[in-house]
Amino acid sequence: MDLRKPYYAVIFTNLRTSVNDGYANMADEMEELARKQPGFLDFESARDGLGISISYWESLEAIANWKAQMDHKEAQRKGIQKWYSWYKVRVCRVEREYEFNK
Repeated sequence: MDLRKPYYAVIFTNLRTSVNDGYANMADEMEELARKQPGFLDFESARDGLGISISYWESLEAIANWKAQMDHKEAQRKGIQKWYSWYKVRVCRVEREYEFNK
């Protein structure tokens, strides 16, 4: 991933409950929907007990629009009600990046 700097990262760190009722489908739908939003750049996620999902955006305005998107708001509501026992969201400005690739 080589994005034009600066850009923004929204880091969603979470702990799941034991409830799986529709979670995987909703996660897939939200990633697909995010990818269609103006200003979306990329997405990465990992889970090993602690879940971390990072979405990358062109601007703070694009992030605010995504947060306010109606289907995303419904997913947020369900997440609080059933799927997450804890979460934290961080919004960061990325000014520099580097990587190693063998």
